[in-house]
Amino acid sequence: MRGGGWRSFALRRRNLFGLGLALGFLLLALFADFIASDRPIVLRKAGTLYLLPNLIEYPRLRGFVPGDLRPGDWALWPPVRHGPYTIPALAELEGPLPQPPGPDHPLGTDSAGRDVLARLLHGTRTSLGVGIAAALVQVSIGLLLGVLAGYLGGFIDVAVTRAAEVLLSFPLLLLLLAAQGVLERTTLLSTMAVIALTRWADTSRLVRAEALRVREMPYVEASRALGSSRLRTLLVHVLPNCLSPALVAATFGVGSAILLESALSFLGFGAPEPTASWGLLMANGFQDVLDPNARVLVLLPGLAIFLAVTAFNLIGEGVRDALDPRHQGAVERSAFITSDQKRKLSPMPRVGGGGPTPAT
Repeated sequence: MRGGGWRSFALRRRNLFGLGLALGFLLLALFADFIASDRPIVLRKAGTLYLLPNLIEYPRLRGFVPGDLRPGDWALWPPVRHGPYTIPALAELEGPLPQPPGPDHPLGTDSAGRDVLARLLHGTRTSLGVGIAAALVQVSIGLLLGVLAGYLGGFIDVAVTRAAEVLLSFPLLLLLLAAQGVLERTTLLSTMAVIALTRWADTSRLVRAEALRVREMPYVEASRALGSSRLRTLLVHVLPNCLSPALVAATFGVGSAILLESALSFLGFGAPEPTASWGLLMANGFQDVLDPNARVLVLLPGLAIFLAVTAFNLIGEGVRDALDPRHQGAVERSAFITSDQKRKLSPMPRVGGGGPTPAT
């Protein structure tokens, strides 16, 4: 967005709220290992300093546990000293699983003894990573096919339009389940690819409509008249002016992809165990939903999904309004005249001839 577009976006507090919420989730996803991990951030052991062992797998630290620290050793730990995949030994368990919130586990544990807070934080990385990657691939495919269909027309337009209509004719969740069911084993990569390859039709329709409008603009005709090739005209004049609907589709697509990934993981067709995912957390909690200690596994991931989807939807609405020329002052409000104003400006003629009768 240009300067005017950003000012229009920032005028509404809900847009800034959505942007701040989305940035908060992104920061949690990026720094999840510095908030919750069973490995220290910095470790000095046996006279050797290890930097970021929570990110780097040092061969000498395989099987490291806090009890291995000796006099003279020290470690800088994250606030939550549990990783998303840490399963405690049976001798360390106190009471049945899942455990309620306590000093060691602020949000309790799941049915395998893993810390809920750590899995919730690392699930942010999984859900946002799949959502952003799927939205980028979806928009890239839709932008390419939509521009080609709208500008070139002919057989390409017919083929792209019919393919999009076929995809849009199927119920989305059913199509995703069928595509994932064909695979022998689902992974995060396959989940991202399936979502992107089944969602590009919406973007291509928006971009195609914009390309049909742009190709009739005077500057495109002038480019052709000056002898520019079709490829140059497409890349220099048509494609850049079709980015607005693609940008709006990308922001909405992130929220939609997060919701779809969570739904697939909840149904067992998304992220595989033991991946930390909001959908898997909800599925684990739903298995023991009658246990009061397991209800947090359903409520907190559901709240996180709701907030993340809301944040990106608010950003999408703000970007859509900011890129709309009518919201940037391209069309003055005074240009729209109501019917009553038209009557006053256009007096009715006198009956039987003569001058016009003044409007009352």
